[in-house]
Amino acid sequence: MKVLTTKIHGLLIIEPDVYKDHRGYFFESYQIDRFKAEGIEQRFIQDNEAFSSYGVIRGLHYQLGEFSQAKLVRVIKGSVLDVAVDLRKDSPTYLQYESIVLSGQNKRQFLVPRGFAHGYSVLENDTIFAYKCDNFYNKSSERGIHPLDPTLNIDWHVPEDDVMLSEKDLESPWLNDAEHDFKI
Repeated sequence: MKVLTTKIHGLLIIEPDVYKDHRGYFFESYQIDRFKAEGIEQRFIQDNEAFSSYGVIRGLHYQLGEFSQAKLVRVIKGSVLDVAVDLRKDSPTYLQYESIVLSGQNKRQFLVPRGFAHGYSVLENDTIFAYKCDNFYNKSSERGIHPLDPTLNIDWHVPEDDVMLSEKDLESPWLNDAEHDFKI
């Protein structure tokens, strides 16, 4: 596998070795010893999967304090624009974001460490998004930032008329009103 760095410290793009033949393909999406050999120390304890249609935006979500989560995200089918916003107050890239297209075709994965708000927009119908977490979900520590916040000005690659948001994401605060307490 190849591990690529981004402009934001800690955010990594992982390109697995994909073996293809006349039957299809095979790849390891996660193997703890190989990840450790690349300096990736997160120990994942939970897998999640979401199915969505074109235009859905999920996020920007995060959890506070001891319930913060690192995520290893990928797309099984379809494609998304995946976005991570740096909420680590001591980081030189505080409030900057990185985005990457993840798809069932490119098999790329995005490692989002603790201290980031995370979300994605769905670029194709019938998209299946999967991710690992290194901590359990805790409802009382869950927070969010409205994904259409003008301060962040994220281009989600979906026309405004096609955007679909959950009630929870519509009610999320703007960045300036959002609670976050991350330190590096």
